[in-house]
Amino acid sequence: MSRLLSSEEIQRYSRHLTLSEVGMAGQERLKQSRVLLVGSGGLGSPMALYLAAAGVGYLTVIDGDTVDHSNLQRQVLYATEDVGRLKVEAALQALHRVNPNVQVEAVAERLNPENVEALFAEQDVIADGSDNFRTRYLVNDAAYFARKPLVSASLFQFQGQLSVFHPNSGGPCYRCLYSAPPPASLVPT
Repeated sequence: MSRLLSSEEIQRYSRHLTLSEVGMAGQERLKQSRVLLVGSGGLGSPMALYLAAAGVGYLTVIDGDTVDHSNLQRQVLYATEDVGRLKVEAALQALHRVNPNVQVEAVAERLNPENVEALFAEQDVIADGSDNFRTRYLVNDAAYFARKPLVSASLFQFQGQLSVFHPNSGGPCYRCLYSAPPPASLVPT
């Protein structure tokens, strides 16, 4: 019997437990993990669902936006009755429905230079689903200086990009590849 997983969790994660790449030790590590999700929109929404379903033990979601009707066709974390609510409040409820074993902290504000250091301090991984360059560069810089792995996702229309930057691996960071944000006049909405 697992020291960290309840019998319900062993049943819930049974498919993970059969994978040699995960197994009991890996699932226990997931349960002890802390992930900060920046943004809970078109990218953050499915990331949050999968992280909760996989059994990440502590999930912090930061987003200062509210759910709008125009979000519903692509932000699968939300339902019609969530329109007008803070995204993080609706996310908290939806994620607990997906997996009540996951502890979710909802931060109803935008990431900024004043809160970034404290938010990143206790995290194991930073997952960036933000939708603007100012936040993307702030997330990169903070993850780099905090020595935290960064999973960075972005999309435009039907194209997506996913990168993992780990400052302890000797590889590049986001800013290493893209030294400065593009001019505002070149950024599509």
